[in-house]
Amino acid sequence: MTDIVSPAGVTVSKAPARRDIGIKRRYAAERRFQAYGIAAITFGLVFLFILLWTVIGKGYTAFQQTAITLPIEFVEKTIDPDNKRATDPSVLVAANYPVLLRDSIVKQLNINASSRPDVRDATAMLSKGAPIQLRDMVVADPSIIGKTVNVTVLADANVDSANKGQIDLSVDEKNRKVNDKQVAWMNELKASGALHKQFNTGLFVNGNSSRPEAAGLGVALIGSLYLMLIVLVLALPIGVAASIYLEEFAPKNKLTDLIEVNINNLAAVPSIVYGLLGLSVFINFVGLPRSASLVGGLVLTLMTLPTIIIATRAALRAVPPSIRAAALGLGASKMQMVFHHVLPLAMPGILTGTIIGLAHALGETAPLLLIGMVAFVANAPATPLEPSTALPVQVYMWANEAERAFVERTSGAIIVLLLFLIVMNMGAILLRRRFERRW
Repeated sequence: MTDIVSPAGVTVSKAPARRDIGIKRRYAAERRFQAYGIAAITFGLVFLFILLWTVIGKGYTAFQQTAITLPIEFVEKTIDPDNKRATDPSVLVAANYPVLLRDSIVKQLNINASSRPDVRDATAMLSKGAPIQLRDMVVADPSIIGKTVNVTVLADANVDSANKGQIDLSVDEKNRKVNDKQVAWMNELKASGALHKQFNTGLFVNGNSSRPEAAGLGVALIGSLYLMLIVLVLALPIGVAASIYLEEFAPKNKLTDLIEVNINNLAAVPSIVYGLLGLSVFINFVGLPRSASLVGGLVLTLMTLPTIIIATRAALRAVPPSIRAAALGLGASKMQMVFHHVLPLAMPGILTGTIIGLAHALGETAPLLLIGMVAFVANAPATPLEPSTALPVQVYMWANEAERAFVERTSGAIIVLLLFLIVMNMGAILLRRRFERRW
């Protein structure tokens, strides 16, 4: 310590002053570090908010669909002029249902039937899938032939976009897909209550379609369900068994060290590599069908196994050694010690790792593209061996479509996928809190 004598003869020590400066510097560094952390968190939250705002802002309209209710006259002369439906039901399938729709919309809008441009524009306001809806109604109940029934059919995708405000109607009609006559007819139908918005159930039950208004996630949802079931049935028991062996029974030597290193390396392998592996092994070598959920599930199982093994081994290590010693001390065998004591206590961590692995697999796209699950599939698969697709692949396919109406479908599918991931992650948190034990 250095003392300084002042002119007045008073001795002043320099050490406390230096110590105060050092403490202030440490506090200042701590405050800066906290500020950096808060800034980093704020930066991430801002970008997350922008992402969610963009996706939800474009996709929430996909959960509503514009529909038009029309009084359809099921004219027998048009559907079955020769009255053969009793002996030949196929005539009901081949009937000219577009004519029924055309006559109904022309009558509803009081259009001159001899004006072909007006008739064409009016008919174009209806979905191209509306005749199929009428056909299915007649095939299911032929007794409606000869009657007039109010039927709600989907509007065309362009009319739907215009009704939702996604098309600027103030620009010249040459630069938009809905002309002025159609806009006037839309307003007329809306005023009468015939044109309205309804919940888009087709988004969840319909398969893929080239018509945006009829496209849905039904096939993708079933395909994703098959994928997750296959991954759960295969990856969970295999991953847990491998983890128990490596952690509790395997001798510690160079071979097991090599296996552990490779497991950690496999967890970092890009997912597209697993897709190439599945293409070469499961499709080209084994001969499994392309685009099948079974192949996709096997590929995602290989990709998820390292994650489950690592999480399970960490959960097993977290069980205190005293539990093992107590079980062995009471006469339990090593097998009994593991399965009766250690494994139940490690189950929360195992379940959490499994659900996180499943959530990761649910969002994968690259490996599924390589095994052909990007195919256009309109009908729901009955078994995992039939062609199918998955939610992330459906998002990829719709994002590449040229039709503007697929933009909201793409964002809507992303919202559905995010909801599934949120539910799965919340399930992992709840399971962990429900079964977790503190030592």
